[in-house]
Amino acid sequence: MKAFCILEPGRTGIVDRPGPEPGPGEVLLRVRKVGFCGSDLSTFLGRNPLASYPRIPGHEVAAEIERAGPGVPAGARPGTPVTVVPYTSCGECAACRRGRPNACRRNETLGVQRDGAMAEFLAVPWAKVVAPPRLSLTELALVEPLTVGFHAVDRAGIGPADTVAVLGCGMIGLGAVAGASRRGARVIAVDIDDAKLRTALLAGAKHPVNSRTSALHAEIERLTGGRGADVVVEAAGLPSTYRAAVDEVAFAGRVVCIGYAKEEVAFATKLFVQKEIDLRGSRNAAPGDFEAAAAHLATGAFPSQAVLSREVPLEGAAEALAGWARDPAAITKIVVDL
Repeated sequence: MKAFCILEPGRTGIVDRPGPEPGPGEVLLRVRKVGFCGSDLSTFLGRNPLASYPRIPGHEVAAEIERAGPGVPAGARPGTPVTVVPYTSCGECAACRRGRPNACRRNETLGVQRDGAMAEFLAVPWAKVVAPPRLSLTELALVEPLTVGFHAVDRAGIGPADTVAVLGCGMIGLGAVAGASRRGARVIAVDIDDAKLRTALLAGAKHPVNSRTSALHAEIERLTGGRGADVVVEAAGLPSTYRAAVDEVAFAGRVVCIGYAKEEVAFATKLFVQKEIDLRGSRNAAPGDFEAAAAHLATGAFPSQAVLSREVPLEGAAEALAGWARDPAAITKIVVDL
């Protein structure tokens, strides 16, 4: 089979690999579309400490069942459109024992610690297959990235009474915008790109704030009557946005962090105590987040076409990834059509 491979930092190629065979409890998938994730970009740039080389990227999957291996239920019908939960869990670590396998200490994500889905075929456990009805192939490829923002919303316990500020309106932040809006919250979308803010409005935000052209603190104060946001979701992964999350959250508010900052972040810690902040991390997604994200996409409420920056064939994946590296702010989502 053909596969797109990151051979080493900055160098990619189309490679020939043996096609996988489904083992007991597994299904063989014919991959149709795969989204590029920020983790794939980090691997390409040599900045992903979890990845080794060579690595086939990709964990945002739209596929069809090709055939089932031994022991798979009869419901695994060939031709069924599916997506995939791309994480593993050990079942033994503290997170797994607490019923939070998405935070497994030994997790291996497709395309990061192990070869991913940007290949013509993929064999996965049947238990990791999700087959939501009424979704296009492009929408199936958007399920996993949306779940990450949906999981952050769940971690924050967001409800209709909350005003939520989402810092960063890339694909992950848009998932948080959509998830919070779906729960009835009032969402303030914050970014430095007006195009991404327009997309955030389509995803459910009520108030856009360009923090490059306006004073973020003054705008949050104005929009919240001086109280601050009940919840701040950090989805940009910058020291400045981490500090802004603590500054702009209300007293007794919640801060949920998704983004990985690439450098150390210094805080004036008094606000942690004075505001009695609940500070929560959010990693990957749980099975319920996949169900919620797929159900939301099925309603047509998420602007699937607006987030799609580029769609390229497998042979165009190298150029698309290199272009994203040259101008990261210009891209929300790249999908590779196999």
